[in-house]
Amino acid sequence: MTTATKAPRTPPDTATATSTPHPPPALLPALPSLTGLRWVAALLVFGLHVQNFRYFGAAGDRILRWGFGAGAAGVSFFFMLSGFVLAWSTRPNDRALTFWRRRIARILPVHLVTAGVALLMAYTLAHQAKPTLRQGLANVLLVHSWWRPWWQTLDPVSWSLACEAFFYAAFPLLALLLRRLGARGATALAGASVLAVLVLAWVDAHHWLRQPLYSLPAARLPEFVLGASVARLVLLGRWRGPGLEASLALAIIGYFFVPQVTAGYSATTCTVIGFSLLIPAAAVADLRGLPSLWRHRRLVRLGELSFAFYMIHLLVLRAGTNVLGTSPRFGVPAGLAATAVAFTVSLGLSWVLYEAVERPARRLLLGGLRPSKRQSMAPASQPEPAPPTRDAPAAAPD
Repeated sequence: MTTATKAPRTPPDTATATSTPHPPPALLPALPSLTGLRWVAALLVFGLHVQNFRYFGAAGDRILRWGFGAGAAGVSFFFMLSGFVLAWSTRPNDRALTFWRRRIARILPVHLVTAGVALLMAYTLAHQAKPTLRQGLANVLLVHSWWRPWWQTLDPVSWSLACEAFFYAAFPLLALLLRRLGARGATALAGASVLAVLVLAWVDAHHWLRQPLYSLPAARLPEFVLGASVARLVLLGRWRGPGLEASLALAIIGYFFVPQVTAGYSATTCTVIGFSLLIPAAAVADLRGLPSLWRHRRLVRLGELSFAFYMIHLLVLRAGTNVLGTSPRFGVPAGLAATAVAFTVSLGLSWVLYEAVERPARRLLLGGLRPSKRQSMAPASQPEPAPPTRDAPAAAPD
């Protein structure tokens, strides 16, 4: 999940960006707005988990629930963004093994470190579940989300990485298909993906399957494919969606509709359209050099830290129960103070993870690969929130 840091200094001509195919992959620009948006999505996940840990009493909890109660919908954004990013940044001559090596270098080092921290916490702190050997191995290998009883083993948010691992495994075949699709084919694939989300939501709401679909990797694949499909349309210069402001408005409206549907996978139906419009709209704004709050330097920097922030913040909140207790339900001032401390610690640790683990590990693991001339943009996975559970919900960015 490589992140973008700058908008193109010389944006392409508007007509070129909208009506003709974009430059060859080696010349594709970075899309920093997507990195900035990633941070906003990660912040929604953090707010959701603060609400689920009951930091606030009655009045504060109502406000927090209004703003962040639908934060679990962010999982859909992260999965779509992952599909968009990979379709945008994939190299035409990439071999599957080379692609998988890059993906492993992107997510595995931070995953292993946070899993190790979670294991240490399980044996040293109160209120922490101790995993069995099988559960631990399934988590390390990122297959635990296929079996619902194990989906929140160790670092709970890692369930979304198991989904991403499945997406990565399937992506070389998807990329082969996308390269053969024109605008009509990509539009049809996007439409089929939206339809698949709606059908799966109906199936989940009616309990047709033994396992809820929220954390099942195969059930989240249509969102990933949808993101890749709209990226293909942008690459072909055939994207015809609304602008950034209108797309953001639709995404926000969908977000606040989430409480009206059944909790879990069904929430995806409220945001699937808005998110699938917002991501390409932000990309096109960067390509055209249009104004975009999301490419602000500080937001982009925070977006670079978002994966590490996502992976560590729930462990910080869990560790805090040993000091604050479970469901402390503070008044507003004390609740804000506790939230600020948890946020600051999480952000500080995410910077350490990014600078001391994520970046050096990627350089080490990719040292033998030839550098690419192409700039790439936001990360690949995970970012995601999960519905409330006995311990606490889990989510993921990228």
